[in-house]
Amino acid sequence: MVHPDYATFVALIMCMINMGIYRFSTLLLLLFAVTSCYSFRGISIPEGVEKAYIPNFQDNAIGAPPTLYLEMTESLRDKVRDEARLIITEDSPDIEITGKLVDFRVSAEAARPGNETAAFSALNRLTIVIAIEYKDLRNPDNEGWRQNFSNFFDFPGSQTLASVQDEAIADIIEQLNEQIFNKAFAEDW
Repeated sequence: MVHPDYATFVALIMCMINMGIYRFSTLLLLLFAVTSCYSFRGISIPEGVEKAYIPNFQDNAIGAPPTLYLEMTESLRDKVRDEARLIITEDSPDIEITGKLVDFRVSAEAARPGNETAAFSALNRLTIVIAIEYKDLRNPDNEGWRQNFSNFFDFPGSQTLASVQDEAIADIIEQLNEQIFNKAFAEDW
């Protein structure tokens, strides 16, 4: 029986001869880049952590869309499941990530001239703030952490929130999830 490493080596040599050195080195570089992308992310999951519990976030924000807290919960669950490769479950989790939607506001960020009695906003900003608590349930002595995360989306004063809300919320949620994920799984890298 031929050793698998030897067979792979012979196959690579044959490929190199048939393709030419330039094409082969390009193919090899491409394969290396594709297979190593995930490892460069810098995820640091504690040993033994396989399951996470992320209950539905609480909605404490006045004026937020009624399902925003659920959308944010599902989005974070998906990110943890897909990128940290953890099982999302209520049954004996190793870690718990809880959240509260605490602020949803639109503010005027830049004024533009109006008439004699009023000025108008040239730029509006939608800001969303979420409070997150992370617990390592395997180690009761580990206090975990609590932190507020916020992000914003700027839009022209000539547009209403309703006209940009879906895009703005999607963008903000993506940025918030990245911040939360990095704090939970990549901060030590």
